[in-house]
Amino acid sequence: MAMHVLDRKLLRDLKRMWAQVLAIALVLACGVMILVLAIGVQRSLQDTLDAYYERNRFAEVFSGAKRAPESLLGEIRALPGVRVAETRIVGQVVLDVPGLSEPAAGRVISLPEIDVPALNLPLVVTGRPPAQDSVDEVMVTRAFADANGFVAGDRFSANLNGRKRELTITGTALSPEYIYVLGPGAMLPDNRRFGVLWMPRRALAAAFDLQGAFNDVSLALTREGRAEEVIPALDRILAPYGGAGAYGRAEQASHIFIEGELTQLRALAQILPPIFFVISAFLVNMVLARIVTLERGVIGLLKALGYSDLAVAGHFLKFASLVAAIGIVIGWAVGSWLAQGMARLYTEFFEFPYLVFDPRGDSYAISAAAGLVAAGLGAVQGVRRAVRMPPAVAMVPPAPPTFKRGLSDRLATWARFSQPSMMVLRGITRWPGRATFSVLAISAAVAMLMSASFFPDSLDEIIDTSFFRQNRQDAMLILTRDQTENVVEDVRHLPGVIAAEPMQYLPVVLRHGHLSRRIAIEARDPDATLSRVTDASGQPVAPAGGGIILSDRLAERLAVKPGDKVQVEVLTGRRDTLTVPVTDIATVYFGLGAYMDRGALARLLRSPPQASVVNIAMDRQRADALYAAAKETPGLAGTVLLFQTRASFRETISRNVLNTTVVYILIAVLITVGVTYNGARIQLSERARELASLRILGFSRAEVSYILMGELMLLSILAQPVGWLLGWAFAYAQVKSFSSDLYSLPFVMNPATYAKASLVVLAASAASALIVRRRIDSLDLVAVMKTRE
Repeated sequence: MAMHVLDRKLLRDLKRMWAQVLAIALVLACGVMILVLAIGVQRSLQDTLDAYYERNRFAEVFSGAKRAPESLLGEIRALPGVRVAETRIVGQVVLDVPGLSEPAAGRVISLPEIDVPALNLPLVVTGRPPAQDSVDEVMVTRAFADANGFVAGDRFSANLNGRKRELTITGTALSPEYIYVLGPGAMLPDNRRFGVLWMPRRALAAAFDLQGAFNDVSLALTREGRAEEVIPALDRILAPYGGAGAYGRAEQASHIFIEGELTQLRALAQILPPIFFVISAFLVNMVLARIVTLERGVIGLLKALGYSDLAVAGHFLKFASLVAAIGIVIGWAVGSWLAQGMARLYTEFFEFPYLVFDPRGDSYAISAAAGLVAAGLGAVQGVRRAVRMPPAVAMVPPAPPTFKRGLSDRLATWARFSQPSMMVLRGITRWPGRATFSVLAISAAVAMLMSASFFPDSLDEIIDTSFFRQNRQDAMLILTRDQTENVVEDVRHLPGVIAAEPMQYLPVVLRHGHLSRRIAIEARDPDATLSRVTDASGQPVAPAGGGIILSDRLAERLAVKPGDKVQVEVLTGRRDTLTVPVTDIATVYFGLGAYMDRGALARLLRSPPQASVVNIAMDRQRADALYAAAKETPGLAGTVLLFQTRASFRETISRNVLNTTVVYILIAVLITVGVTYNGARIQLSERARELASLRILGFSRAEVSYILMGELMLLSILAQPVGWLLGWAFAYAQVKSFSSDLYSLPFVMNPATYAKASLVVLAASAASALIVRRRIDSLDLVAVMKTRE
């Protein structure tokens, strides 16, 4: 079948303008790619999460207790809205891992004596669960085993409630409860030094003296059941037995982190793609408008030969659609590849057992529709001009533009600009709309770079504040239960301990009006120096008297300010309800913090001061002796080595920041090249006769090149302050989207961030202009002067 005449012309146009078409297609492909990537990964994670939760029966309500009789299970199961209830024993233990000098920490969980767990079912990856009649067999998390090189049959020691026992690994498992594994007091996962262990209930009950009792319960709800109604009822049942306060899945630590990642992916799909589609529409508009201008005669001839307005409009719309199709195909391919790779990374990072990656057609359809709509909107103006031109008018060369001396000419004359500089200025003022869109598009590239480049500054602020101003201790010794002041003296006598300071964690519910948050108050002495809180200026702050200090994000969630009063519902002991004033607001980047004076808290609770954690400064030269003593110390639930956390945090974040920065630089360069290269090519086609005339009149190649490149570089320079403003706004929006109950990101924008973004964009603009500038050297002056324009 013979190809249509207009289609052959279309293919010739695409071949002739392949570089411009590719530049536009790549910009549009970025928008398509991010849509496919963000939607694909978000849905993949969500589908994997939903399938994992359902297959392994992840609970919806959780609660701890000190010691509750097993006979309560029937009463709990009878609560309205409860479908399944299961009790278990959970304990914190110190581990002595071969090849690891420092003590590791573990959370040991009981397995039912008969059958498998009804809720929070661990998925066996290798080996087998421990035998029900065994007293020294455990199953461990896969990540803990991999990090330490464990296989089935290997052994390590654990301090179970003050009694050291040799344990044998029977297998490895994953759990929906520990997709994101954080040890007690930890800020980042550390699979080498923290693991979850599963042990037969009979053996664990004997070790923790909980025969016929439990200290942890999980619930699954009916379809009609609501967590906010079940939680108060469960608290009432467990209150006499040291209930620690029930909470729903939304407050479970692992689930919170994953939900935060899903929220960020949704934000990514909503914020970035529209920028690329708008820029693509602008570029299509530029190119198509120029094609229509250059092909006036061809359009007139086509109409004179009988081609309808619809056929002419369809021809130019096909051009825009093919440009979009190229971008869509590239975006689909790269987006699908990146989505699968990122989904696998998330699967490994979050310890999912499998990946449900089923790219749905609607994500590709949405991205394709967005790309086609962007190209179509960009083509509207050019198509309208082509359709409205009568054949007789189209075949006559257009009248030259009317020249009027404007403000820019007067300013150039007053400033004594050279003739080439005046031509540059006139080129911009002659097409103000195009110049404005060019400035906005280039400024978007600057903003993209700033959105990535501010991360290192913010992370440096996190490290400086969290690890050097606030948490200045070398290690935290976490106790199995609250103890009196005597424990601090015991810790001071451990080898290598230079200083020791107590700190108490008190589980409470803070209420202000209708708002509430389940939190642990950190109570420390007013003269504490190893662990302290700071305000927005970085200065240490201490609660006055019986007042409380709240972290900035907690204060925001409770809508309180200094001077307001909050209700404190204590979830342990006598479960008192206190009313305390908010004395100050602290800047905290990890978790939601509430802080009180330890002595004042003890007076309010009518009990002696307690210690849940002992912060220490240690002599690194005697670290091995301290580690050995910690492994043998009864009453110790675990240790957190802050100096290792600092190094791990910096290493992990630096690697992720580098990858993110490289991606954003590539995207910014694509935007800049797409805008400046197309702008330079269009200028060259519009002003080829003018530039050739200047060469004949004696202007040098450098002067002629300056006219072409000067306009582009001036627009690029004008785009910088606009880009700085947009970049500031984008970075601020990212900071807000990153904020969650687990962590937040400070907004820090140093001058170097502005400079780096501008330098990269200006360099890309100059490179694009230089590529086009080479065509000036090969201009055929005679041929150009024979053209009608």
